[in-house]
Amino acid sequence: MSADRWPLLVVLLVSASLVTLVIHLSFVPRYFPEDVFTTGLALVSGWVTYTLAFYAAGRLGSKPADLPSMRLADIGIALFLVSVLLAAALDTFGFPPEAILEAYVLPAIGVYIGLALLGWSIGRRTEAINEIVR
Repeated sequence: MSADRWPLLVVLLVSASLVTLVIHLSFVPRYFPEDVFTTGLALVSGWVTYTLAFYAAGRLGSKPADLPSMRLADIGIALFLVSVLLAAALDTFGFPPEAILEAYVLPAIGVYIGLALLGWSIGRRTEAINEIVR
């Protein structure tokens, strides 16, 4: 990694982590369960910043010798989609989050692990491509 990009990636990592914490600890509890639309917007915004934090971590922690496989990104996308579908199925079958919040723990863990794998993989791949270009 070139020395001129390292501080920018550290700033991205720290700021994305802080924004993720603020969104998940401030906005989501404030709007859940009364305002579903705003809660959804806050969650999606938090997911984007969470993924950006892992992207920056993947770029900072990567020293690739060759082009890494994107298999982890594929697994992350699959885990994210299956977890979102499982949460939607729980709601469809009559288990809304307002009534049984504990049932949504497993899908939530799957969503966040999937997004972390996706961000990390894209970060590693980007760093490898930048090394090849240099």
